[in-house]
Amino acid sequence: MTESPITMSTKGTMATTFKYFTSIIFLTLFIKGYCDCSLNNINIGTARTGREIQGKPEWNVSVINNCNCEQSQITLSCKGFQTAESVDPSIFAIKGDSCLLINGSALKGSDTVNFSYAWDPPFLLLPTSSVLGSCS
Repeated sequence: MTESPITMSTKGTMATTFKYFTSIIFLTLFIKGYCDCSLNNINIGTARTGREIQGKPEWNVSVINNCNCEQSQITLSCKGFQTAESVDPSIFAIKGDSCLLINGSALKGSDTVNFSYAWDPPFLLLPTSSVLGSCS
């Protein structure tokens, strides 16, 4: 028994539609995964520099955006933060128990910002909020 041309045409159309639909779903999930960033992508490292300022050890802080998307308005928890050396407020501005990084400007994907402070013991700085921007 042979199939009618209409049945064969319908199967071809359904197969093509399925391929397009599958491609769209795959690309949507790929793009979302590629640009799905969160505070977990803001990594903070603190390392002792070996210098002392007013008898306090100096610490170098590196904040890294490990995401392909820029993040702005990055706020860190910094309750009780103190330092024996001045920190450039355009890089690290203390606002009560939270601190704003780089005046709220965007930290592009894979970029790092650094600053140093002197105190003992070192402070635990954790990201508390950010705004996700464009992706590269």
